[in-house]
Order: sequence, then C-alpha cells, then structure tokens
Amino acid sequence: MNKMEGQVRIPSGCAISAVISRDGKRMTGEKIIESMRPMHDRSNGLGGGFAAYGIYPEYKDFFALHMFLEDRAARKSCEAFLRETMEIVHLERIPIRTTPAITNEPLIWRFFVTPLRSTLASMQIDEEECVTRAVMAINTRIKGAYVFSCGKNMGVFKAVGYPEDVGYFYRLEDYEAYSWTAHGRYPTNTPGWWGGAHPFALLNYSIVHNGEISSYDTNRRFIEMFGYKCTLQTDTEVITYIADYLLRKQKLSLEELASVIAAPFWSTIDRKPSQEQEKLRYLRKVFSSLLITGPFSIVLGFEGGLMALNDRLKLRSMVVGEKDDKVYIASEESAIRVIEPDVENIYAPAGGEPVIVRVKEGKF
Repeated sequence: MNKMEGQVRIPSGCAISAVISRDGKRMTGEKIIESMRPMHDRSNGLGGGFAAYGIYPEYKDFFALHMFLEDRAARKSCEAFLRETMEIVHLERIPIRTTPAITNEPLIWRFFVTPLRSTLASMQIDEEECVTRAVMAINTRIKGAYVFSCGKNMGVFKAVGYPEDVGYFYRLEDYEAYSWTAHGRYPTNTPGWWGGAHPFALLNYSIVHNGEISSYDTNRRFIEMFGYKCTLQTDTEVITYIADYLLRKQKLSLEELASVIAAPFWSTIDRKPSQEQEKLRYLRKVFSSLLITGPFSIVLGFEGGLMALNDRLKLRSMVVGEKDDKVYIASEESAIRVIEPDVENIYAPAGGEPVIVRVKEGKF
C-alpha cells in the first residue's frame, strides 16, 4: 500500500548536534551520543563522527595529531617525517572498542607534537603554520596516511558507520570535554569513507555540516591559492579551510566570517546603517569567492566556543536551546530534548544569523 503525503518522513540529509558549557564544565561523550539517536534516519551508516574540546589537559600545550594509517609502514613514514621538524612527546594507538557495526578500520594513532624552535626560526613561521604545512604534506605525499585532527587539547573521532556506533567504537564515555559536536552523514554526491566523515578539522577549528555546497569549485580554487589542499572527496572540507584562512590568517572576527560565507543580499545591505553597509560591501567584494552557496547548516567548533550558522535562505533546519550554563544546537528539537527534557529558550536562528557561544574567560 502506498503511503499518503505526510505519512512518510523524508529527512533533509545529515544530522548535526552540539553542546557547550559556558562555565567550562567537562562532560563525557555519552550525552552527545544520545542526542544523535532520534536523528538516526538522517544518516545512512556511511559516516559519523564527533569533535571534543578540552579532552587532553595533560597535553594541552601540544598539538594532538589523530591519524588514519594503512599499515605500519605508513606509521613509520609519518613518524620519520614529523621528527624532521617537530618533537614527538607521546604517541599511541587511539583506544577503540570492537563492534560488528564498524568494520575495515585502519590503524588509528595519535601523536602529541610541538614544532622545533629551530624549524620555526629557519622557516620564519609560527607553530600553527608549521603544523598546517606538515598536515597538508602528510595528506598529499605520504601513501596510506591521513591526519584528520591536529588541534591543541581537542580531537576528532570519526568513522564509516552510524554516529551512535562510532561513539561506542571510540569509547567516548572515557573522554571529558567542555564542548562536543557530532555528525551523522548522508552522502549525496561524494563517497562514504573514513576520511570523508565529519567533523573536518584543521588546528583548533572543526566543522560539522548538513547540506550541499554548489559553490565548491569556486571556493576550492580560491582557497588552494593559499597552500590548502582539498583531497578528501567531499565539499565540506573547504569550509574548514575557509574558516582557518579568514580567522587565523586574515584575523577576521566570527561575525565577519559569517558575513563572508553567508553574505547578506545586496538589497539587505542597502537597508543597513551607512557604516555597516561599507563594511559588508567590503567583505563581499574582497572575499567574493568565499561566499558559500547552496543549502547548509554548520557548527564551527573552536577553542573556547561554538558558532552555528545557516545559509542565508534558511534551507536547512537548525534549532538552539539553553538550560543553566549549557547551550544546545541540533538539526531537530528532539535531539536536544532527549538529553535535556527541560530545555528553555528554544528557537530557530534566521538564515545567515550566526549564533556564537563562548566559554567564560579562564574556564577552558
């Protein structure tokens, strides 16, 4: 029997969820995993993942490189490459839990590193640029190796599978973070593979994304002029590099970042006060190739905070809620209420309106 309109639930692809404590209280990964269960049908088992901030307090001054490795030879090649420019203070396999839901896993390692001062002096760059160049080199030159996370005191955990199974696989109940983001993937025109799962991360920036970027080629061609390499066979990767370029290299604010990638229409700018008009016109003209078109809702994680943002037409769902010191963000309200039934101030942000939440100074 064919079902009538309204009797069939057709999700608009992918699920995102996030929680952050303004007081910097650390939470285990169990609740963020639970928040993904009501949105199970938004993904299809071809990618799930989490980003967590504040999980490595004992190594907080070192960059934590999470890697997928094809074999021991790839690991040794990465280790030898890193030792040329960095000190490796600790390395180990990332603990996992075997489950039938996650198969064909690669070797998954983490390296805690710091660039050598002699390297920084000779290359005349800072440590963040040194790590960025090393990551790009590994991901493009070393066969069978892929760095999928490289920030300080944070880490990404992702795989091919449903997000609930990915959280179980990585034993996220053993980690505590002041901020968590999560993603369930429903790939449309790109393959489902370990590297293509979300979040995407570079340094301390991470992105989870629901949508499809029709401006990908324009965005990619622009960002690759500045040393970034888009190699991961998915459009979301470029958003992470855009965020790093605009925030770290161009020193824009989060609000200005939002005004570039989800730039207001010219007609909207015309109605703004004159000083704001001038600023918005400048951003649109100078960074016109970084305007992201197509439907999207994203959550950007960064050290000490989160930013949620919809495309300017609000073509993907996103809701925000609060309770005590915590702020919740998700594709569906049910994902918030399953972990906080008494959530307050639930609302859907307008298209192109950034929601920025920061942990109190000194609490992270």
